[in-house]
Amino acid sequence: MADSQKYDVLEDYQGGYRFAPIEEAQVSRAMIKRYFNTMYERAISDVVIIGAGSAGLSCAYSLATARPELKITIIEASVAPGGGAWLGGQLMTAMVIRKPADSFLREIGVEYEDEGPFVVVKHAALFTSTLLSKVLAMPNVVMMNATAVEDLIIHQDYAGKQRVAGVVTNWTLVALNHDTQSCMDPNTITAPVVVSATGHDGPMGAFSAKRLVSAGLLKELGNMRGLDMNRAEPAIVNGTREVAPGLIMTGMELSEHDGSNRMGPTFGAMIASGVKAAREAINILDNAEIVNGKIVGEMA
Repeated sequence: MADSQKYDVLEDYQGGYRFAPIEEAQVSRAMIKRYFNTMYERAISDVVIIGAGSAGLSCAYSLATARPELKITIIEASVAPGGGAWLGGQLMTAMVIRKPADSFLREIGVEYEDEGPFVVVKHAALFTSTLLSKVLAMPNVVMMNATAVEDLIIHQDYAGKQRVAGVVTNWTLVALNHDTQSCMDPNTITAPVVVSATGHDGPMGAFSAKRLVSAGLLKELGNMRGLDMNRAEPAIVNGTREVAPGLIMTGMELSEHDGSNRMGPTFGAMIASGVKAAREAINILDNAEIVNGKIVGEMA
């Protein structure tokens, strides 16, 4: 039986539009079941990506495309994913991407104007919305937005090293109100690889870099240097790496970790750094023995 007959629905834009009937509890249960089933299933993930800006999303796309069997979980503190990639510089709309990172635009199907050494996307939101929709459509990727990473799980591993072994999460509104309410304990996600893409210093920026210092895994922050596009972009891409066992750092967070320059409103390094982070994650996973989301040894 057709839905129009079964539910007495009608798609009539002349004043007769009728929806299928629904109960309020059905809506609640539909959301609750899927959200908490996702939380249950992703309590152990293959890769957790902290931050859904341009670097984090580029990493997720590259990683999920190359390895569709991996469970990739993105944690984004904001309600709206995308970070600072919805606009270009000084609230203007065009997005500048230096070559050769323009190849990524062709891969995801975003049109641009060629200006010689760089290309221009007519609106940064076109890039971000396209990339975001492609990432979320992938069956092996889930995103929990409005969710903050409050801490890193750090274990002593099989070799006696301190290893990042996952993330500690809470809803962002809870994380922002620990000083106004009594204790509100968090949740955890275990993962053999964590990719941190939380951006440069800010309210929740450079989170993992700062936590490495307070956890004793990094002596001090390098602190981001002044704007120099020609030095900044290659430094970010080439410096994308596993900065501590189990933790890969990508994007502008690296400028705070390493003390490299900022590049301002040019986005090629964010894309290429995310792609490199995906490759670094694959390399770690392919060379590790993993049991229940924990690295317990190296592959022979």
